[in-house]
Amino acid sequence: MLLRRFFKYLVLIALVGIIGKVSAQDSKLAFNGYIKDMQTFYNLKTPVTLGPNQTFDNITYNLLHNRLNFKWYTNSWLTTTFEFRNRLFSGKFINDYPEYASMIEKDNGWMDLSWNWATGKGWFVNTTIDRIYFDMNFNKWNVRVGRQRINWGINLVWNPNDVFNAFDYFDFDYEERPGTDAIKITRYTGVMSSAELVYKGGRNSDQMALAGRYRFNLHNYDFQIIGGWVGTDWIVGTGWAGDIHGAGFRGEITHFEPLPDKKDVSFASTVASVSADYTFTNSLYIHSSVLYNSHGTNGPAGGMNYLMNANLSAKMLSLAKWSLFGQVSYPVTPLINADFSSIVNPGDGSFYLGPGVTLSITDNLDFFVMGQLFEGNSGTEFGDYGKAWFARLKWSF
Repeated sequence: MLLRRFFKYLVLIALVGIIGKVSAQDSKLAFNGYIKDMQTFYNLKTPVTLGPNQTFDNITYNLLHNRLNFKWYTNSWLTTTFEFRNRLFSGKFINDYPEYASMIEKDNGWMDLSWNWATGKGWFVNTTIDRIYFDMNFNKWNVRVGRQRINWGINLVWNPNDVFNAFDYFDFDYEERPGTDAIKITRYTGVMSSAELVYKGGRNSDQMALAGRYRFNLHNYDFQIIGGWVGTDWIVGTGWAGDIHGAGFRGEITHFEPLPDKKDVSFASTVASVSADYTFTNSLYIHSSVLYNSHGTNGPAGGMNYLMNANLSAKMLSLAKWSLFGQVSYPVTPLINADFSSIVNPGDGSFYLGPGVTLSITDNLDFFVMGQLFEGNSGTEFGDYGKAWFARLKWSF
């Protein structure tokens, strides 16, 4: 409770600092951020029951989102990073399902750094600190302590190596991706090689982790080897990134083996993904990827909660044994970019379609429209979700 109160005051000080333009007066302090307003429309194929007498087949709400990123270059060897987001949720869904406010406020990290400032009928305001860490550099050593992004992923959609803070591809509006409360120690062993050890804190042993990574370059390919203990499992894996005749070629594979005393609550699994992408001379971009989950099913894979998927992990990126991804992006004009992506579950025939268009109004202002269209029979991976549409205006500063 005292820790949360301290960070509340820290957020207020940061906001006052912006109003006073302290960053313009102190070269050691820098900040940037954005303000976004997004309207969301869900048309659910299968009604979702979230509580007693609370069944929804259509969901609409508005999200006003402000993010602030601070860096304080304290001295030659220490940098302090402090980043948080303020979000105002409002609309019919918030009015009809007031419990949503407490769900957004929940923080699964070791430190509880999320709270609702105010709530009302059909709205609430939340602040979440997702980055606060100290970066210390000593010659060939780097030590980072605090809530941070442990980015071990290589692929652009599915990351079996991202064992500390896996991200949800469908959560496109969270560009920064989740962080984790950890201590990371890095030793740079060469120009293109390093060894890394990470300890992740948690409220119990199932949320803790201790794992390492070694990175090196061989024949113009970047490789990594990972291993250690993550939650209920031992893990070992590898990944690579390179190119074939100008096309990006990446891959990751991780094996999860339950700890001896966790075999009743965990299971062995091997998760792998491979991807390729290429940009043509006319700026047409194509990207494809495949995901394999040994614990997945070849049959109907329904059951993943698309709306509130809090259990996503590198071990369970999909309930399907196989998943296929494809993407095409093209700048129609210098100011308009069109994008189309798709995910297919070949085992149950369900699929996802994601059309999107971005209009660049000015250098730091853009308008974005996107659809998330899910199709398939009932009980399949994507068959019960329906369709969602998003319209977003974003100003960066």
